Amino acid sequence: MPIVHFIGQWLYASFAMFWAVLWSLLFGFMMSAMVQAYVPKGGMAKHLGRAGLRELGLATVMGAASSSCSYAAAATAKSLFKRGANFTTSMVFMFASTNLVIELGFILWRLLGWPFVIAEWIGGIVLIAIFAILAKFFIPADMAETGRTHVETESTHQHDHGEMLAPGNSLWQKLRSGEGWRYVAHYFAMDWSMLRTDLILGFLIAGFLAVAVPVTWWQHLFITTGSAPVRIIENALIGPVIAFLSFVCSIGNVPLAAVLWSGGSTFGGVIAFLYADLIVLPLVDIYRKYYGWPLALRMVAVFYASMVIAGIVVEWAFSLLHVITRPPGNLLMAVEHIGLDFTAVLNISFLVIVAVLLWWGGRDRNEPAPDAKL
Repeated sequence: MPIVHFIGQWLYASFAMFWAVLWSLLFGFMMSAMVQAYVPKGGMAKHLGRAGLRELGLATVMGAASSSCSYAAAATAKSLFKRGANFTTSMVFMFASTNLVIELGFILWRLLGWPFVIAEWIGGIVLIAIFAILAKFFIPADMAETGRTHVETESTHQHDHGEMLAPGNSLWQKLRSGEGWRYVAHYFAMDWSMLRTDLILGFLIAGFLAVAVPVTWWQHLFITTGSAPVRIIENALIGPVIAFLSFVCSIGNVPLAAVLWSGGSTFGGVIAFLYADLIVLPLVDIYRKYYGWPLALRMVAVFYASMVIAGIVVEWAFSLLHVITRPPGNLLMAVEHIGLDFTAVLNISFLVIVAVLLWWGGRDRNEPAPDAKL
C-alpha cells in the first residue's frame, strides 16, 4: 500500500537523521550536565563573564572542541549562561559548537567538497565576529539578565532538586566523586526531560519534509538568474529561511544543503543555510523555554542577520579567490544510511556510557548516595 510505504520511508528518514547525530547529541548533553554539576553559580564569570576578545576566543575554542548537535549545543550554552557566563559569550560557544567541529567538516567534504569545509570553518569565525558586534548593539544587557532569570525560574519549575554541586575543591576531585556523577546523571535526565518532545517532533518533521517535499520546491525559492549582486543577497536571505522551514538542524542539514547547491543556489546562500541550523523552529521554541519570548525573538533576529551577512561576506571572499566550482551531477549522497560504521560504533559506545551513568544516578534513589570514588 502506498500510504504504508510512505510512512515507512518517513519513519526511516527521521530515525536515520537522529542516528546520524545521536553520539554528538549524547555527548553534548553530558557536557551540559557536567557544567551544571561541577561549576557553581557565578563560576563561569571568572573565565566567560564578559564579551572581551579573550573570553570570545576561549568560548570559540571550547565550542569547537564540543558537540556538533544544535540541540545539545543550545543546552550547554544555557548551562554556561546559567552558571555566570556572559550571554554573548555563551551564544558564541553555541555558534562554534555547530560550525567549527571536525565531524561536520568530514560530511561537508564528502557531499560538497573542500571549499565548503574551509568556508564553514573560516566563515564560522566571521559569523561569530559579526554576531558579537550585532549583539552588542541589539541585545541589551538588561534583556540578557532577564533571560538569565528566566533560565533560573524555568529550571527550578521543571525540576526542583536545588543546587546539586559535586563535592571537591578541584576538577580532579569532582571527577573522582561518585556523588558528583550522580548529580551529572540527574542534570542529564533533567535536560532530556525538558527537550525530548522538541527533539522527537523536530526529527519527525524533518523526516516528513525529506520524504514528502519535492527537491524542486526548495530549489525554486532561490533566484537563479539575474545580476550577481541581486542573486547573492537574495540567496543569502533565503538560505536561513529554508533552514527555519525545513526543521533540519546540525549535521542533518548537510544533505539538504547539497540539494540546494546542485539545484542552483549561490555559494553564500548554501553557507547561510548551513549556519542557520540554530534557528530551526524547534530550537526557537527551546530558546523560548530557556530565556522567555522577548529574548528568544531578539536572539533569532540577530542570529538571522549575522548568518545573512556572513554568507554574503564568504561568497564575496571566495569569489575573489576563484575557488568556487560547481561539480556536475547530483551531489546528494546517502547520508541517511544506517549500518555498521564509525557512526554506529560511536552511537553504541555513548549509549552504553549514558546507560551506566543513568544507572549510577538512579541507584538508591531514596537514600543519600555515598561519596564513592569512581
